[in-house]
Amino acid sequence: MTRTYRVGDELAPLEIPLTRTLIVAGAIASRDYQDVHHDADLAREKGSPDIFMNILTTNGLVGRYITDHFGPDAVLRKVAIRLGVPNYPGDAMRLTGRVTEVAWPAGEEPVRATITVTVTVTGDNGIGRHVTGTVIVTLPAPSGEEEGAGS
Repeated sequence: MTRTYRVGDELAPLEIPLTRTLIVAGAIASRDYQDVHHDADLAREKGSPDIFMNILTTNGLVGRYITDHFGPDAVLRKVAIRLGVPNYPGDAMRLTGRVTEVAWPAGEEPVRATITVTVTVTGDNGIGRHVTGTVIVTLPAPSGEEEGAGS
């Protein structure tokens, strides 16, 4: 059975431990070799208390949050984020989301219809708001036929 989404629906929160490994691995995976993302001494020399997460890792975690919630048929169409306070190792980031729009594309046949869901996402850590964003995802539209499948 496919779930129906409504404006105002809240996504279950996701808490992500901010380990040094996550921060460094995310920077390396996204080819961001800036020393502030992997070298604590150089980060301190530049005025930061420690290494901090790069924007691409945050972007990936926001995408994961959405696809974990909506499932394997979800397709991310747009992820737009703005960073606030840094994510430092030893803290945790708590992602939350709320559905702000649900749209049915005009002219699609009901058999292949998809819906577009827009979600606002925020991520907070121990020092404040780390990320604010909007994610647009497409999903197969719910259909009565799926509910009875296999019976």
